[in-house]
Amino acid sequence: MYDPRQRLIVALDVSSAAAAQKIVAAVGDSASCYKVGMQLYTAEGPKVVRDLVASGRKVFLDLKYHDIPHTVAAAVREAASLGVSMLTIHASGGGKMVRAATEAARNQNTALTVLAVTVLTSFDDSDLVELGLHGCVQDQVLRLSALALAHGCQGVVASAREAPALRRELKGAFAIVTPGVRPAGAEPGDQARVVTPAEAIAAGATHIVVGRPITAAADPASEARAILSQIGFSAERGIA
Repeated sequence: MYDPRQRLIVALDVSSAAAAQKIVAAVGDSASCYKVGMQLYTAEGPKVVRDLVASGRKVFLDLKYHDIPHTVAAAVREAASLGVSMLTIHASGGGKMVRAATEAARNQNTALTVLAVTVLTSFDDSDLVELGLHGCVQDQVLRLSALALAHGCQGVVASAREAPALRRELKGAFAIVTPGVRPAGAEPGDQARVVTPAEAIAAGATHIVVGRPITAAADPASEARAILSQIGFSAERGIA
């Protein structure tokens, strides 16, 4: 049976394990996967990941590794040993780096999903111009995604605005994890390419990452359930 909780990743963008544990407790059974990013990992280290895994939660380790192939492979092996379910690398690290990461993951834990970050959801076309990159965001997302998938990644991180083109242009049942998701009417914050949960799933995303709309809510569990209902509705209509 379809379970929308498998598609929701709650972002623990907080600065302490205590704050993270409070969110996890408040969300309860409304989510099973949590994102640990640079802020929380820098503050608390790998123990926060081990504790989440030990409690039966899945962890999406979002550290966006980007370095020489040997260094990234070593980092991926360490992450795999923590028991994380998903982790991120930057596709812009190039084919050799991506291949080193995916091979390290496969050798350590075949169930670990390596995702390639394409273009950050805070970027728009003008940001690419500033970096000296030609073409629009969608073109860059497609280029980097094709590279990442060709070198062993099981999925990519991209805005749902690019998801239809990814599904149309690139073949295979790869994951598309979409950050920058906000319920209708919510403030976009520092995100530039924002969609609602239902729009993300309808566009072809397999997972959505939601942070502040859930974690800063007066009732995080209720907010998570509202988002799950939107995801479930999209799937039931056959658009996911």
